[in-house]
This record gives sequence, C-alpha cells and structure tokens, in this order.
Amino acid sequence: MEGNAPVNVDAILQAILGRGGERFGMAAAVLRGERIIAQGAAGVRKRGTGQRITFDDRFHLGSCTKAMTATLVAMLVEEGKLNWTTTLGELFADTVKPMHPAWEKVTLRQVLAHRAGLRFEPDSLAQVFNELVRPHRAFHFLKAVRNGTLPQQRLEIVRQALSRPPGIPPDTKYWYSNVGYILAGAVLEHLTGRAWEDLMRERLFQPLGISTGGFGAPGTAGKTDQPWGHSSILGKPIDPGSPAGKSPLYYGPAGLAHMTITDWARFIALHLRGDPANPHCQAALLKLDTFAELHAVAPTTPYSKGWVMRGITLLATGDAAPAVTYRAGWFISTSSWAKGTQPGDTGRSLWHGGKEGMSHSVVCIAPEIDFAVLVACNRGWQGIAAWKTRQTVKALMRTFAPERTS
Repeated sequence: MEGNAPVNVDAILQAILGRGGERFGMAAAVLRGERIIAQGAAGVRKRGTGQRITFDDRFHLGSCTKAMTATLVAMLVEEGKLNWTTTLGELFADTVKPMHPAWEKVTLRQVLAHRAGLRFEPDSLAQVFNELVRPHRAFHFLKAVRNGTLPQQRLEIVRQALSRPPGIPPDTKYWYSNVGYILAGAVLEHLTGRAWEDLMRERLFQPLGISTGGFGAPGTAGKTDQPWGHSSILGKPIDPGSPAGKSPLYYGPAGLAHMTITDWARFIALHLRGDPANPHCQAALLKLDTFAELHAVAPTTPYSKGWVMRGITLLATGDAAPAVTYRAGWFISTSSWAKGTQPGDTGRSLWHGGKEGMSHSVVCIAPEIDFAVLVACNRGWQGIAAWKTRQTVKALMRTFAPERTS
C-alpha cells in the first residue's frame, strides 16, 4: 500500500460521532485497489476515559471473519483436497455417527452460502435467552464442548448439529448460520490436521503481511492498550479480560478475528483486486476463477427479497438494494454507485457486517470501480453504533467513490 499519503478523515468521523465520541469510537479506511487513499479514527477506547482511539488500534471484526474462513476453504479446493460440491456425508462419514440422513447430500457450497439448514447457533434457544438477558455476551458456552482442544470442540459442535434434523430443509432458502462456519473450520482442521488459528496465521496473515491479526477481544485485561468493547444498548465498557469480554474461541471461524484497519485492508484488497470484474484485477493467493466462485451470484440460487434482507442491506450500506444473495462470506447485491464503465458491468458489490455484542464492523467492496470502504467500531451494533457506522460508510462513499464517466 504505497504511494501518496492517505487523506486524513478524522474530522469526518468525529463530526459523525458527535457527543458519542465521548462514549465509544471508530476507525475507517477507503481503498482504491491495494492502496489506502483515506483513513481516520475518532472517539475513545473506553467510555469515561480520555484515551483516544488511534488508526493503529486493533478492532474485533466479528462475522467479517467468515470471508477469511471461506478463503482458506478455497485454497484447499485449489489444492484438490475437496471441491465445492463435496458433501457433508463424504466429509464426516467416519467421524460423525450417527448423522441424520438429511445432511448427507448437503454440499460445502451450500454451507458457505447459509443454505444448508444449519441453525444460527449451536444452542439456539439458549442463544435467544442470552441475547435478551445479557446482550453484551453474544455467545453461550456449551457444556459438551468446554473440554478438549479447539479442533476437538469444533468437531463436537459438528457432531451435535449433524446428529439432529435440519432446522429447515437444506437448499430451500437462506438461513444465516454461525454453526455453518464453525463446521467449515472443522472441515479445514479435519483435512489438514492443523487448527484453524494456525491456518489463518500461516495461509493468510503471513502471506498478506498481516502482523496484528489475532483472535478474540483485542487488548490486555484491566488495561486500555486497545479499544474496549461496549454493550449495545447501555454502552457499558467491557474489560477484554472479564468473562463478559471473552467469547468461546471455538467460534473463531464464524467471527473472532481482530486486527488493525490497515491489516484488515490487506485482506480486503486481496478480494477487491482478485475479482474478475475489477478492471485492474490480479490474482494473489488464489486463481481468478476461484475469486469468481467466491463472489458469484449463483444463477440457481434465488435471491432473498424479504424486508429483513433489504433492511440489513440498508443498515450496512445505506442502499436498499432490491435483491441480495450470500456467497462464501459475502452478501452480494447491486448498487448504482458501484457500477463500472465496462460492458457487462452491473454494479455488483460485496459487503458484510460483523458484530459480537460489544463491537461492530462493516466492509463494502465495489470491484467494478476498484473501491472499498471499511469501518470498525468498539460498541455493539444495536442502536447508535449501527447508525453511526452506516453514516460513516455513506459519507466516505459520497466523498471518495469515483464518479462514472459514461
């Protein structure tokens, strides 16, 4: 990411935060290709302190981790260790017994597209209770997976999930599932003999030059050396070393990566420039055909046109796209601002949000115009943080997205 110095957008972020900047904060970056053309930070690391957030601080990415897990899966596909149509029956026939017959023909592609029928969380009823009673803590510890290594814990979650019938019939509709990405992590571990965390470091972080990548809440217990998370509704600061600040690490493949905005931008640039619709596309780590698979709108997969999906799109990007689909860690829609000038350009954009009860992140990628916006916030996504994050995304798009010339 070399070239001219990025434009400083601290003032834009501070203006959007307003008085909220005394209670939480955020950082943001704008990408054109591999280069950060604008960046900034505003607000505080912890409510009640004057310690300011810096652009070099580390943020929890939540479900924006999912695209990283899918990228690792794609590497194994290219190596011939599996393919997109490999079924759960083929993957887990020897390790998950008994497996409910409805899972046997579910494909890995369907799992990564949230079309497998897997439940949202390992224990959905407990999750609902947890969200209502303890909104700062998004995940529920399951007694059955507290022991053993992280790969053993993930495999136990897979066993529990696949021993029961699907929540809905597989491949009938989109149904968001963290369990699906825990399962994807278990597939990676099963095929390589390596923990997902090790694969992330060796196959993604090191090749991309990501030096600040880690897992779980960033920072040191009792210190404000990194931004603390804050609960969604009350905005209570949460010590990263406290029980409330620690999510079960078996959730890693579904949403526990953290890093600086600069390092996150390195991963986003990989996908921005890897997309074949980008006029400056170039393959790195994966082939262009593989990026096309990861970013494709599957013709056999109907869009989800319901009000919920349109609402999520509006909340994350400010654009109520008429149709949204999901593929391998990315929501995919079309937007007028993202449309390029090449024949066949449609304005396809990739985006995702991440939440973990005490943080919020959003990324929007427009391959046709070689442009992306990343925003991370240290407060839970319900309420003011989601609103401020959305305002920031829109402001940065409005200011820096290239104008169409034809």
